Amino acid sequence: MREEQVLSNVSVLAPAIPGEAGETKEKAKGLLKYLGPAFVVSVAYMDPGNFGTNISGGSQFAYDLLWVILWSNIMAIFVQTLSAKLGIATGVNLPEHCGRIFSRPVNWVFWSIATVAAMATDLAEFLGGVLGFNLLFGIPLMWSAALTGVITFVICYMQKYGQQIVERIITVLVAVISIAYVWEMFISNPDWSAVVYHTAVPMLNSNSILVAVGMLGATVMPHVIYLHSQLVQPRRTESLEDCKHHFKMAKWEVFIAMNIAFVINAAMVVVSAAVFNGNGIDVDGIEKAYMTLQPLMGNMAAGAFGLALLASGLSSSTVGTMSGEVILKGFLGFDIPLTIRRLVTMVPALAILMSGMDPMEALVYSQVMLSFALPAAIIPLMVLTNKADIMGRFKNSRLTNWFGWGIVGIIVALNVVLLYLTFTGQA
Repeated sequence: MREEQVLSNVSVLAPAIPGEAGETKEKAKGLLKYLGPAFVVSVAYMDPGNFGTNISGGSQFAYDLLWVILWSNIMAIFVQTLSAKLGIATGVNLPEHCGRIFSRPVNWVFWSIATVAAMATDLAEFLGGVLGFNLLFGIPLMWSAALTGVITFVICYMQKYGQQIVERIITVLVAVISIAYVWEMFISNPDWSAVVYHTAVPMLNSNSILVAVGMLGATVMPHVIYLHSQLVQPRRTESLEDCKHHFKMAKWEVFIAMNIAFVINAAMVVVSAAVFNGNGIDVDGIEKAYMTLQPLMGNMAAGAFGLALLASGLSSSTVGTMSGEVILKGFLGFDIPLTIRRLVTMVPALAILMSGMDPMEALVYSQVMLSFALPAAIIPLMVLTNKADIMGRFKNSRLTNWFGWGIVGIIVALNVVLLYLTFTGQA
């Protein structure tokens, strides 16, 4: 019983490290079979909304908010592991569980919040693809919007041939983002001592809290909390032992994928702090960030930035569409065709482009909206994974519950502080 209880607990930071080299090699080989879902999910943690908040944070406050990236990543590892556990243990995704367990009015509330979050997410993701095409190739914004929509449709259509096809496409795009930004981080010559210090030591004031909450909303994404519980199911079997092994491999995959996302997010802040803040430049737009990089770091650096933005926009827009399907079908049983769903989510982005509103400002505020939507995803996840009649031997441990509700408390507290500062005119 003791061993089974240990297996059912959620590891907060990482799964146990194997002790022998042979066992490590065997587990690494076995892990390859389960790679995919967490890397799809990780795209949401490095989407264009992260570009907006991280560039804003780095250019305005230098390295001060790096700790937000670290702690947001710890939260992301925890909630994505919990979401994967729900899908593996039950074979049912989070929205479907909510539809079965909670009343119709409660599910209408959950669905409404999730839909607003999905629209805010799609706004950031779609704008990223549009701006990527515009900056890299000089394509007019409206044509860039059409091109982004078409490519997203094509990638989503590839699901017809199996989820693993989409997983491979997105993994390639994640690799492009990773290489581009890690390279930029090292050539930007940051103050590494300041990087280490501000990653470990929290600093926050009334001026930086809006961006900090936006960074939290951009890093811990509600729509992929719903999605992850669905993505793990094609690899699931009904065997309890297989589910235990699957969950162990899922923890490894989440740990690897989320920490890749952490490095990329940290690199965004570091590059922005070193290049923009270090030269006394206040960057208030993604286009300005691209244009400013050219004289400061050269055309290759600006090109790498644009390529990373484009890859981020295309991949995360695909993931946003996949999440929308899970949300719509799960809570209330709606089944809206993909084409209509994609067109509806494109409308806010097109409206912003046509209105002349600054895309960077829109990105930051969209991510703040996501932070307010987070409790509506995490709270039902915590409730459901603590029910023995649903989870069986995978029911949460006491430590898991303490940590999970602590995350909810932190998110709610930050949002309350932000509202207070906003209404008192201090934010």
